[in-house]
Amino acid sequence: MTEITKVECWVLRAPVAKAVATSFGIMTSRPAVFLRVSAADGAWGWGEVFCNFPQVGAEHRARLVDSMFAPLLKGRPSDDAPRLRRELESQTRRVAIQCGEPGPFAQIISAIDQALWDMAGRRAGVPLWRLLAPDGGTAGNRVHLYASGLGPKDVAVNAARKRDEGYDAFKFKVGFGSDQDITNFAEIRAALGEDATIMVDANQAWEHGTAAARIAELAPYHPQWVEEPLAADEPAAAWQRLARDCGAPLAGGENLRGLDAFEQALAGGWFSFIQPDVAKWGGISECREVALLARRHGAVFCPHWLGGGIGLAASLQLRAAMGAEGFAEVDANPNPLREEVFPLAPQDGWVSLGDAPGLGVEPDLVRLKPYLTTY
Repeated sequence: MTEITKVECWVLRAPVAKAVATSFGIMTSRPAVFLRVSAADGAWGWGEVFCNFPQVGAEHRARLVDSMFAPLLKGRPSDDAPRLRRELESQTRRVAIQCGEPGPFAQIISAIDQALWDMAGRRAGVPLWRLLAPDGGTAGNRVHLYASGLGPKDVAVNAARKRDEGYDAFKFKVGFGSDQDITNFAEIRAALGEDATIMVDANQAWEHGTAAARIAELAPYHPQWVEEPLAADEPAAAWQRLARDCGAPLAGGENLRGLDAFEQALAGGWFSFIQPDVAKWGGISECREVALLARRHGAVFCPHWLGGGIGLAASLQLRAAMGAEGFAEVDANPNPLREEVFPLAPQDGWVSLGDAPGLGVEPDLVRLKPYLTTY
């Protein structure tokens, strides 16, 4: 057993010229919390804490790491990520309830889990996609990407730009009113052609009484999937009714927590595409279990990601480990905390991950210094 000796956080915040809009809010900067776990044998690993919303959340999560999780981790074994993830969740469950913050706690534990898997890959000298593969490491290292975060304005123009950069699948934001949503879909479909793979993301915008009608308006443009049309905590009956009535495949999962929630959604059959986020809940350990659940239930595992480069690397490594089926999400909006940490150059929509051990990334903290903030 090799003990954990140190847990460190860096909070970064990159200004953006144009705010990133969703149906529920906007991001006026691009934040990230990068976390590094070090062990007594000199090994280390990186993880990333989800912190997009609220916009002040990055600093708060880093303070939680320093004040609560770093002391809990010191001296703990570093060589069993799934076990330590379960122990941390159990150990902090009641205080998470007490302070009303199960989400931030889950996000921090997820980053710790990523870091321990990165450490495991570095120790073994193998890329994480090989270490995680359920077939004994014979999975390929190729991942089919889609460009996401398009809209609500200039959707067709920006999709064409991403096509020129090597993407062949695209997702744009809806939930901004019927007229704008329909116009955007008509324009992007006309720009990319009838055979292009196009998804839409409502970000929980619609009520269960109107969602089917909103989806019906978009159905003539043939969405690959409609993502999060309802609030994630709507009852199972509402999701089942919508999946039955709407006439389009549904996707979701980034805002679910716990294997039971994913099991219910997959067994209930309302998601054709399941989208856990390695930095929101479960880290790599539990999102891998979700991917295996999806395989058993006939759904497609397409991990969600809209943050910096460390979490993107974790997301792509996990998708690659599960084989070539499905897509992985890459934000189309400018973000130096992604681009300068894990740059991608897709060809015909695909990217091949290298053989660097672990996550395959080592953030250059000197280069990122202009984005560092104090907390």
